Amino acid sequence: MQTQPEGGFTAPNPHRPAETAADFTITQAWDAYTPEEHDRWRRLFERQAEILKDRAAPEFLAGLDALAIAADGIPDFRRLNDELSRRTGWQIVAVPGLVPEAIFFDHLAHKRFPSTCFIRREDQFDYIQEPDVFHDVFGHVPLLSNPVFADYMQAYGEGGLKALRLGTLDQLARLYWYTVEFGLIQTPQGLRIYGAGIVSSEGESRFSLESAEPNRLGFDVRRLLRTRYRIDDFQETYFVIDSYRQLFDATLPDFTPHYEALKTLPELEPGTVLDSDRVFTRGTGRVKRH
Repeated sequence: MQTQPEGGFTAPNPHRPAETAADFTITQAWDAYTPEEHDRWRRLFERQAEILKDRAAPEFLAGLDALAIAADGIPDFRRLNDELSRRTGWQIVAVPGLVPEAIFFDHLAHKRFPSTCFIRREDQFDYIQEPDVFHDVFGHVPLLSNPVFADYMQAYGEGGLKALRLGTLDQLARLYWYTVEFGLIQTPQGLRIYGAGIVSSEGESRFSLESAEPNRLGFDVRRLLRTRYRIDDFQETYFVIDSYRQLFDATLPDFTPHYEALKTLPELEPGTVLDSDRVFTRGTGRVKRH
């Protein structure tokens, strides 16, 4: 889980070897998982699969099926990569936790998604602050089988490398946060979840769609780049895209004009609603704690 792409945090990993490669990759060591760890995956998967039936974006659910990500145990990255590569050219690479920014963006720019290998402990079953393999694989990987979303992720990686050179990473990180991690999409059936931070969370899967507390606002890339976020609570605002094509088209152009405009615009607190916003839901502003 790269929920803090601006940071270089490394999560504790019982499967981490003593040395990592220069690009922070390691081997998954799938054979080292214990029966208890596979069972923990099964219970997490079954809980989320039930919750997400009428809440997740259809492309996310289709991705689970297409990649055969199921309740039968922690997936072997080698098997996933065979199918994912065939569909969109992407690969999953195992890493020990969150990796340095330049490494993270370079992986994405070359169609490699960095995934942690360890699975949360039993006492972290309902909430874990750092990334684990359930969040990364269950939450992120299904949509990498969708060609348009996969292209968006690659474009984001390329944009991240440029943002590092320009010193604008704080702004660009907000795009990842409010889309890849906590994005909603408008569908003919209503709002649905596609963000990995939501689909992998029991509480936020319900909260993001059903609570009266958060704002749900139409996606606008410059507006989003101005909006701060918090990592210790459910979101005060969710941004809603009309399609993955909208997301890709907004990300593909050079962001330099956005960064120049942001120098003269005030930053926005997470719960702010502007008169210019396309408002799906104006929240009460009382966000529930984890």
